[in-house]
Amino acid sequence: MLKIIIPSSEFFNETSSEFLTRPEVKIDMEHSLVSLSKWEAEFEKPFLSKEDKTPAETSGYLRAMTLTPNVSPEVFWRMPPEVITQINTYIGAKMSATWFTEVPGSSKSREIITSEIIYYWMTALNIPFECEVWNLNRLFTLIKVTNQKNSPAKKMGKGEQLAQQRRLNAERMASNNTTG
Repeated sequence: MLKIIIPSSEFFNETSSEFLTRPEVKIDMEHSLVSLSKWEAEFEKPFLSKEDKTPAETSGYLRAMTLTPNVSPEVFWRMPPEVITQINTYIGAKMSATWFTEVPGSSKSREIITSEIIYYWMTALNIPFECEVWNLNRLFTLIKVTNQKNSPAKKMGKGEQLAQQRRLNAERMASNNTTG
């Protein structure tokens, strides 16, 4: 969970010709599958795409991430750049000690990933739905680990098969005291 503070701000209201102060606001946020689902329900397009988000879509995701109740929409428009940087750093953080070695030449899937695809993966891999509130990057790590641990062992190459046969034959000859 990310805890952010939007500092108080002062502005001039031209209608009433007076200075007004907006109070400091503390917000709890979570980058999770639930947030992703809320955003996709509102904007009806995949969030996890390479397409740039409009300011309204970005503000919409910030609202979807917000756990604190009754936050005024104007608060999301007055976030200073350092708070936006803090949120982006949090969204991009790995949130796990697990790392993967990528196989050279392995291709990335071109499948469009939506919240429903992620829920399908969770169902297929028997990952409990309680994980939908985890940080999204941590959930992706769990999905990848579960998928790797459940996948069948890779087949040996021809050279590995021949080497294994030679080793087994040598062990049999040694144990039976034969020459072949």
